[in-house]
Amino acid sequence: MLYETIEITMDYKALGIQHVEAPATMTTYIKERYPNDQNEFMRPLILICPGGGYGHHSPREGEAIALKMLSYGYNAVVLRYSLSPNEFPCQVIEAAYAMNYIREHAAEWDVDADKIVIAGFSAGGHVAASLSMMWNQKELEPFVNCILKKDASAIRPDGLLLGYPVITSGEFAHRGSFEKLIASNYDELLESVSLETRVTADMPPVFLWHTVTDNSVPVENSLLFASALKKQNVPFEMHIFPNGNHGLGLGTKETDTKDGKHYQSEVAVWTDLFETWMEHTMKYSLR
Repeated sequence: MLYETIEITMDYKALGIQHVEAPATMTTYIKERYPNDQNEFMRPLILICPGGGYGHHSPREGEAIALKMLSYGYNAVVLRYSLSPNEFPCQVIEAAYAMNYIREHAAEWDVDADKIVIAGFSAGGHVAASLSMMWNQKELEPFVNCILKKDASAIRPDGLLLGYPVITSGEFAHRGSFEKLIASNYDELLESVSLETRVTADMPPVFLWHTVTDNSVPVENSLLFASALKKQNVPFEMHIFPNGNHGLGLGTKETDTKDGKHYQSEVAVWTDLFETWMEHTMKYSLR
């Protein structure tokens, strides 16, 4: 496996962004290639954005998710985007950087450049969904035109996987995430980062799951998002599980916490459901 951590080096100042503290990183989980023994697989790749309320990166929503994706035959990259006090749109630009970087290395990594799915959990879901709908919008125009100097399609995800995502900045908001994301521009930007209002027909297909009893990011976040997707005729598959706390990760003991509050065995089926979705949406399966 090609396992390495790559720092995101970008001219933030040229984009009018004041970037402080630790750099964003991409950690690769790329399966070995054996060209003397096997044909190329041209695997899908899952770009994973862990949650953490824009204040930290959940350790249970990074590597564990990546290794599970590898078990289905996909490659994976974990993006640890910039945290507070770095503000929007810094994080979505870093996701765009990662998407372009992956496409540039697709042949080297045995990746199908047309089967790159961005995945996000909790606040990481807000990052992933933001890129999926803003890839050709004003927030990313300076990055696309001045830094990449490419067509915006270079940063468009081919699919979107969301687990208990932060979506709305309205009534059902996870307020702490938005206080960190747009701290100095809270009143000015609050409505524009409420993603159920930003859905367009240019978005990729979506796989989405949540739990009814989520005690941190209410299930209405996913319900509002699904309703917006339906109105724009964006293909999506949604699974709502009746029980489970916020931040379940895989739902298995692998991603449980010491207090046992993040193990919900019936939720663990979401990864198998996602594999089936990949089979009929991305036309890829090792089964």
